[in-house]
Amino acid sequence: MQNGNVMEKLSIDFALRIINLYKYLVEEKKEYVMSKQVYRSGTSIGANIAESKTAQSEADFINKLSIALKEANETKYWLVLLHESGTITDNEFHSIENDINTIIGTLIIIIKKKKGIG
Repeated sequence: MQNGNVMEKLSIDFALRIINLYKYLVEEKKEYVMSKQVYRSGTSIGANIAESKTAQSEADFINKLSIALKEANETKYWLVLLHESGTITDNEFHSIENDINTIIGTLIIIIKKKKGIG
């Protein structure tokens, strides 16, 4: 399953970026609330993708990826808030925004393909 390998790599790389962002936000910015939220949702994406690898059925697989997509959208929300509040810079935001948009777009494509849409 080539898509699964691509998604796994994307989600692990992204989770590592989120972990580093969390450390930066806590240590440098002394931001404790939104940092925890983006940490939880940002690392949950990969956890759900990992769970999809052992799905019990096609429907379960789609469900796990759909949860990963929800977590990705939540992560983007927290990143936007961090940016709009001035907690992270334009460059920091746009760099990580590209990654989350890639994950969201890829998940949408895989889910639609598995559902027979598009």
